Amino acid sequence: MPSELETAMESLIKVFHRYASKEKNTTTLNRRELRELMENELSNFLKSQKDPAAVDKIMKDLDTNGDGQVDFEEFVSLVVGLSIACEQCYQSHMCKKTKNASQTDPHSPISVNLNLRCHHV
Repeated sequence: MPSELETAMESLIKVFHRYASKEKNTTTLNRRELRELMENELSNFLKSQKDPAAVDKIMKDLDTNGDGQVDFEEFVSLVVGLSIACEQCYQSHMCKKTKNASQTDPHSPISVNLNLRCHHV
C-alpha cells in the first residue's frame, strides 16, 4: 500500500498528464491546458489573484526553456512554490494558535483545522 506522500506524488503526475494529454504534445502543457488545469485544480489560488493575466504571467515564469510549453519539471516548480507559500501560512497559523492557547490555558491541546488558501507566490 503506498504511503500518503507516494499517493500525493502519483496524484500530481496524474493531474499533470490528464491536462497535458488534451492536445497534440502529451508531455507538456500549452497555455490553454495550463489555464484549464489552474482553473480546475488550483481554483482558490487563481481566484485570489487580482491580475486577470495571472495565468499568462505564470506561464512565462514557468517556461524556463522558452519553448512556449510547460513540461512536468517546470510544472512541479509551480507546485513547490505554492506549497512553500502554503506551509508559511500554516506556520504562521500554528504560531498564532500556540500563542493564543498559552495565553488562555497553558495545558490545553492545540487543534488545527486549517484550510490553506495560498494567496501569494
